[in-house]
Amino acid sequence: MTSDQPLEVQLNHLLAESGLSVAAAESCSGGLVASRITSVAGSSSYFAGSVVAYSNQMKQDVLSVPASILEQRGAVSPECAAAMAEGVQQLTGATFAVSTTGIAGPGGATGRKPVGLVYFACTTPAGTETHEMHWNGDRAVVMQEAATFALHLIVDAAHTYLNR
Repeated sequence: MTSDQPLEVQLNHLLAESGLSVAAAESCSGGLVASRITSVAGSSSYFAGSVVAYSNQMKQDVLSVPASILEQRGAVSPECAAAMAEGVQQLTGATFAVSTTGIAGPGGATGRKPVGLVYFACTTPAGTETHEMHWNGDRAVVMQEAATFALHLIVDAAHTYLNR
């Protein structure tokens, strides 16, 4: 495996014969993480699936995001990202789970939550970590960057787990 390979190929090399699995809970990336993972032949051996939960109701009903998080912190928050990742991990039984939630634009921004703000969470057997990123650009740029960062998180988590 070399770092010049696409992240989805790196993930395949790490997980294809490991018995480990990954899942995604996507909001602002709209399924791009799942699309990139499944673009690699053999991904069915480790990709449990993805939930694209755009509405708050879907986040609550399918991913078990507590209403209190959505009401008090909002869908675009580290707390929501963590609950989404943990929810899809519980739903699928995956070893690793990643989530994306943010503001791809052009609308939906506030003074505190501008276009390009994305929160991520990555859940592993060791726990859940959240990350905050900001990108400039249009909706397509934010969505693509979010998918790429989410894949980085999964690859890093799998690599760390397998080399512990």
